[in-house]
Amino acid sequence: MTSALSYPYVQTRTALVDSGSDVNLLPYQLGIELGATWHAQHNSFTLSGALAGQEARGILVEGKVGNYQKITLAFAWAETDDLPLILGQTNFFQQFDLCFHNTNGYFTLDLTGGSRSAR
Repeated sequence: MTSALSYPYVQTRTALVDSGSDVNLLPYQLGIELGATWHAQHNSFTLSGALAGQEARGILVEGKVGNYQKITLAFAWAETDDLPLILGQTNFFQQFDLCFHNTNGYFTLDLTGGSRSAR
């Protein structure tokens, strides 16, 4: 049984919402701050794209996005800090409806009802 890491006092100020990323990506140090242990994670794989060849581990993280309820997101926990926290297609885009308003420079995000804008 896999359980999600949940530490209420770890806050991330920013994350990149990336519709071109297949997965959510978690920087190494943020995983450590959440209490994860690299060698205790047994789902390992190699990333592709801009992080080609970089080792990663599969990890579940429970947390909040904005003022929405807690959710559990699956991340590729990378063995590097040379990347931001990235919210990609695999399960972030399944949890939230996003509408990009490109010409106005913002997007709207909706989980269960009312929408919230990010600029």
